[in-house]
Amino acid sequence: MSYVVAQDPSRARVLTTSALFAALLAVSAVLAIPIGVVPITLQTAVLVLVALVQRPTHAALTVGTYLALGLVGLPVFSGMRGGFGVLVGPTGGYLIGFLVGAVAASWVRETLVRYNSRLIADISGAVVLIAVVYAIGWLQLALVTSMGFVPALVAGVVPFLLPDALKAAVAIAIAPIVRRAAGEF
Repeated sequence: MSYVVAQDPSRARVLTTSALFAALLAVSAVLAIPIGVVPITLQTAVLVLVALVQRPTHAALTVGTYLALGLVGLPVFSGMRGGFGVLVGPTGGYLIGFLVGAVAASWVRETLVRYNSRLIADISGAVVLIAVVYAIGWLQLALVTSMGFVPALVAGVVPFLLPDALKAAVAIAIAPIVRRAAGEF
């Protein structure tokens, strides 16, 4: 494998960028502010960057690597937790949403940037990412806790709207700089 990477510098760049973003996802989960069942972390900002800087398959590699690290028990999820139990627990839907949302958002951005300004494509990608993460996370939170859909919406989505919009705005602002440095699309 290392020989193949050494022969293809673009592949080495993708793998390095994905590994760095996966590490950033882990680090961004360390500072978790609990406000009920779902904590506030900096992961939204990193996820938006992943979606706006990487192609869909590369975003899948990044988030998939992060999730795999957590699934084998490394404490990379919020609250320094890891393991399969986190993925099937109340907040596991948000983690699944990370993967689906990052791929969907990257695809939306990649598609829209052909026909619109980069800013419109970036904003659209960020909105898609957050909507997908919220939808999957909210659904699992409601089902796993049996709290019902409206209380799960109030507990797992509403408090995060403004903080996530602010984190996404910061990520959108720095995405062009990171794209140039990472050599992605």
